Parts: sequence; structure tokens; C-alpha cells
Amino acid sequence: MNRSIDTLLVANRGEIACRVMRTAKALGLTTVAVHSAVDASARHAREADIRIDLGGAKPADSYLRIDKLIEAAKASGAQAIHPGYGFLSENAAFARAIEQAGLIFLGPPASAIDAMGSKSAAKALMEAAGVPLVPGYHGAAQDLETFRAAAEKIGYPVLLKATAGGGGKGMKVVEREAELAEALASAQREAQSSFGDSRMLVEKYVLKPRHVEIQVFADIHGNCLYLNERDCSIQRRHQKVVEEAPAPGMTPALRRAMGEAAVKAAQAIGYVGAGTVEFLLDARGDFFFMEMNTRLQVEHPVTEAITGLDLVAWQIRVARGEPLPIRQEQVPLHGHAIEVRLYAEDPDNDFLPATGTLDLYREAAAGPGRRVDSGVAEGDTVSPFYDPMLGKLIAWGENREEARLRLLVMLDETAVGGVRTNLAFLRRVVGHRAFAEAELDTGFIPRHERELLRPAGELSEAFWQQAAESFVRGAAARVREDDVHSPWSRRDGLRFGLPARISLHLQCNGESRRLTVDPTAQQSNARSPRAIRQGDTLYLQWQGEWLAVRAFDPIAEAEASHPQHGGLTAPMNGSIVRVLVEAGQQVEAGTALIVLEAMKMEHSIRSAQAGVVKRLFCSEGEMVSEGAVLLEMEEA
Repeated sequence: MNRSIDTLLVANRGEIACRVMRTAKALGLTTVAVHSAVDASARHAREADIRIDLGGAKPADSYLRIDKLIEAAKASGAQAIHPGYGFLSENAAFARAIEQAGLIFLGPPASAIDAMGSKSAAKALMEAAGVPLVPGYHGAAQDLETFRAAAEKIGYPVLLKATAGGGGKGMKVVEREAELAEALASAQREAQSSFGDSRMLVEKYVLKPRHVEIQVFADIHGNCLYLNERDCSIQRRHQKVVEEAPAPGMTPALRRAMGEAAVKAAQAIGYVGAGTVEFLLDARGDFFFMEMNTRLQVEHPVTEAITGLDLVAWQIRVARGEPLPIRQEQVPLHGHAIEVRLYAEDPDNDFLPATGTLDLYREAAAGPGRRVDSGVAEGDTVSPFYDPMLGKLIAWGENREEARLRLLVMLDETAVGGVRTNLAFLRRVVGHRAFAEAELDTGFIPRHERELLRPAGELSEAFWQQAAESFVRGAAARVREDDVHSPWSRRDGLRFGLPARISLHLQCNGESRRLTVDPTAQQSNARSPRAIRQGDTLYLQWQGEWLAVRAFDPIAEAEASHPQHGGLTAPMNGSIVRVLVEAGQQVEAGTALIVLEAMKMEHSIRSAQAGVVKRLFCSEGEMVSEGAVLLEMEEA
């Protein structure tokens, strides 16, 4: 059975929409992008052949509207819909609606999504297939007492997980019984908001596990194979940060055992298309089934790098009814690939999502063994409504060390300003001795927290002097700091008309300094850091971070009003989900005061010290901006 596809609608946004459209265009297909009202000028909408406005801002009003997506496909003449990842990619009702509309879903049958969409049902399937499971409760009862009894039987710490979830949403680690009620309620709200399903399961939290997953692919003719494995052990907030293929230390025998178990799982549910079976792997080589993701994974590029295959092209061909082009024994495995996820977030503040405008965005150049998949461009806005991932950097090498060193260079070449990102954090992870020696498990980031999450401190005198020199050079001579090959980047030429000394006031990271610079003096450092001038702002790369430096008027600053004393402010743009206190209430240090939702994740704002809630400046359901005062506290 061959089905014609010449126009493809991508029911997603960001980097995955751009990535899918890239392959679709290479295959000669017409691409259709859908976008919300706030995404009207987003990169995926700009790059598509046809664009359709879904309206709204929140996912529930746009990217999660099945009816609008199908209407868009019919209006554009698309025969097929690619769901990407997240949103409706693992929604069986979406798959059924597409088929009922006479369209083609670039994913597995709805029955397979149903079978694996519930983590509880999936674990039951795996148990029947003889795949080892982590001890846990996957039942229908969802009340607190049932989870309390299950957790007591399993033994703390335990892991709460949304049965219909993924991407770390609706997932909480509970260390002790006293934390269970609040964690369960929060996880249920996250799951309902992200997936429309609040059901949870609880399982033993395995200490020092590795997260190893198998990429599977199946066609409608009964063929199914595995495309090697990926190690995704380095995670924060239960979301992957670094992924690589193959998994370091993986033996051919273990790869075969895990691969065959994954294929058995896929065949048991009549799977078609791309899917991933995720396992926990302990130090003894025992593996335990976690879940199956019935979609293309974020980290699929590392598999493409070591196999030379285009998995999106495979998805399109399988959807057309074509058989898989190779057999299991023909699956390539060449070299090593590592991927990092570039997020708009603050690693020094519990990785809270960040929003704002990308005043500066420069990607590492593509080339042999170098790939960047992104969904943004300079000038784009990172909104609070969607996942904060900006893109992915992927490096390939003949061996792991070559890939690692190449990735470090790519990270150094990347420049982002205007929005806080994890760029410097990624550089520290990939450059860490333990990562270089492949000492990997899901506790990697907490274990090396002191080296990876450096506490914020005052900027050094060396920084301020370098910032002043770069600022003056850029202002006086329009120096090209972002291109070392440009003749305008030279600093050793004679320049006329400059004063002997220049005095200026600079601000950066809330600090300010008065500095004096001799514009004719030689560079103070033997090797100058990168600096890029964007309007009135100089972005200076310092110890891996891109810091924004601005000149200011000290008199105007002194006259500026001060923020309200004792106020707690919103750490990011978002929506108030719950207000847990009222005016006049006395609270202890660490008490949860307000629950804020941003980018589909809940964040509890807690009291830093004991005190009394004096006034509230927000209410449930209200959208607030970063820095907005939410409540005022006073000492008890």
C-alpha cells in the first residue's frame, strides 16, 4: 500500500518544526507551519512554504487544538501531519482524529500510543514480556492514601511520574513522607496542564542509574529494528541536558539484549514508525524498563550522526507505505556523537526558565562533524508559554574524545545575549573531568554541583577593565570583535582624534563602576575575549558567560525609584496557579507562598525567612511579568 504525500503540515513549533521541514523540503514536499498568535513571526513560521494562524497564546488555545490543526491541514491541502515532539505527539485522540479525517499521521497507530501512552499499562505489558521493572505502584486508584501506602511499601526516596507524561513534566522526587502530599498535588496539576491527564504512578527512585534508551523503527510490513542506543544520563529537573551515542562502555552483548527487548516491546503493540524504549541501567549491567516514547525524540540527531540515516525521511517513507530500507545486521555504527540542549534558563537559580528578546544570537558554523538544530534567530522573543529550548548543538567524531573536543569549540563559538541561558553551564559540563572520563549517571549534575553551578559573585577588576577597553574601542572605532579575521578587528593601528583618557560609567549584572581608559594603549590582556557590540550594549564573553555591559548616567540612576521594601517578586513571566497564603498570615522560612506556572512547569515561590504576609499583589489565574512584586513580607 503506497500513499501519496506531497504536502506536509508540522503540528509543532521551534527547532523540531524547523528540523522536520528541512528534510521535507529536501524530499520535494511543500511544508505547512501552524503558529499561535504570539508565534506569528517565529522562525518555523517564517521558513514554511505555507503558514496558518491558529490564534491564541497558550498551548491549549493553539498547538493543542486538534480541531484547528485538522482544519489547517485541509485548508492547506496537506495529506499528512507530523506531530514533532511534545504537545500532541503522543496523543491517541489526535492520531485517531487525523485518520478519521482521511489524513496520514506520521507516527504510530493510535492503539500503540494507547498501549504505551499510559506508563502503568506499558509497565504491565513489559512485565508480561519478561522485561525487568523497577518496583512501583501503577494502579488506577489515585488518592493520597493509596500513594502514601505504596510509597511506604516501596521505601523512600520515590519518584512520582505522570502516566501520560514525558519531558520531566508531572515528575517529582519525594525524599520523605512529609513531602508526599504537596509533591503529589503539584505533579498532578502539571500533568493536567501539560497532557490533559492528571493520573500518576509511583516507583522506587533508583540511586546512581544510567539512562540508556534504544531507538526503534518499524514499518507496516512487520519489519522492526533497533538503531543502536543513546546515553541520556546527564539531566536536570528530570530533563535531559546532554545525550550521546553510542552509550560509553556499552558491550555488543548488552546492546543486543536491550535492542532485542525494545524490538519485542514495539512488536507486541503493533508499532509503526520511530519510537524510543527507555531503560535504567545500573552499574552491574542490569537494565529496567522505564517507558516507551511513541514519537521522534529530541536527541535523535546523535543517532543520525552515528548511522548516517535521516530519521525524518524514514518517517515520511514509512508513512507512505514503503518498507524499511535496511535489515538489522546492516545498521551502521560509526564514530561517536554528543548533543547538548541550549535552553533559555538560569542554571544559578534552579534552572528556572528565562524569557525576553534575543538581542544577540550567533550559532557555531556548520561543517564536518558539526550540526546545529535551532528554532530561533537574533531578534526573536522567548515567551513564557512554551518550552524554553532554543536549539541543540551536535558534534560527531571518530571517537568520543574527538566529538567532545569539537563540541567544546562549538560552544565557545556560540553567542547569546538578552536572555539568560545555560550556555556556560553546558561548557562546564562537557569540559568536566568526570564527563571526559565518561563517569555518567543521572546524579552527575548534583554530584558535581560546586564545579558546574558556580555561585554568583562580584565581577573582578580584570573584567571591568576589559569591559571598559572593549566598550571604548567599539564606540570609537567600530571594532569588529566578533570576527577575528576582519581588518577592523585589529587594535595595533594608529587612530586620530581620540582623547588621551576616557572616563565612563558602566553597568553589568546589577553592579556599576566608574572607569578610565587610555584608548591609545595596547590591549591589557595578551588574548582578548570576544566582544560584540549591539546598539548601546556590549556583550562580553567572560569565563564562558556572555555578559551585557551598558554605559549609564550616574545622576539619573541616583534619582531612580527604589523597589518596594520587603517585596517578593516573580522570578519569570508566568501565570499564578495558586496563592497559598493570605494577608496577616505568619509563615516559617521555606513555606510555599505562591505557585507560578511558566513554560508548562510549576515553580513554588517560598519564604526566605520567617515573617508575616503584609499584602498580596497578585491573584490566581493572573499573568505576571518577571520582576513584578507578588507580595510584601514583614518580620514577625
